[in-house]
Amino acid sequence: MSDRDEASTYEAWYHTPRGAWIGDTEYALARRKLAAIPGETLLDVGCGTGWFTRRFAAGGLLATGLDPNPEWLAYARAHSGLGTYRVDGDARRLPFADNSFDCVMSIAALCFIPEERQAVAEIVRVARRRFAIGWLNRASLLYRQKHEQGAYRGARWHTVDEVRDFFSGLPVTNLSLSSAIFVPSGGSIAVIAERLLPSALPWGALLIAAGAPLHETHTHSPGT
Repeated sequence: MSDRDEASTYEAWYHTPRGAWIGDTEYALARRKLAAIPGETLLDVGCGTGWFTRRFAAGGLLATGLDPNPEWLAYARAHSGLGTYRVDGDARRLPFADNSFDCVMSIAALCFIPEERQAVAEIVRVARRRFAIGWLNRASLLYRQKHEQGAYRGARWHTVDEVRDFFSGLPVTNLSLSSAIFVPSGGSIAVIAERLLPSALPWGALLIAAGAPLHETHTHSPGT
């Protein structure tokens, strides 16, 4: 299957009942953790087909999606919708100056690159107000069901302690961890569980770390 076909298949999953519920639930958690204000700028690192980028743009943000895969970016541009735009780039060397975006997010994308800690540092560097980064949770039911199947093949799944360690030594404050998708089936039980279980529990399939950057003087410049 070509990258273009994979992009179409990936996007189509979000239009299935289960995919739509998972996407909506993950988006809602990321939106709460970012607490973004309409009109603010947002960078979506590892945007893929742009599904989350478009959702945030529909919520009134000036959203930019970044991904290293040209075929997936081509799909994102072709379906950009509300004037969102996308740039090619590497999460480990973001082509932006310090504090370039009000908010920066990434959903289950860093787990597919080897230098996750470097990518986290870059996200913190370019964020002006808030960041929210989502990882696949090794303590989740989804991990036991599908950690080496389909789109999850090759991904790294992390524990809460491992995610916290990514931020060790970085200039961040008010770091919090939340999770969503406790029962990944997407059925009625899953919907009820998501309503009843608080996001502070560390067992959801998506584990989001969110916080604020401390605005210090950095010596890094884009592309160096």
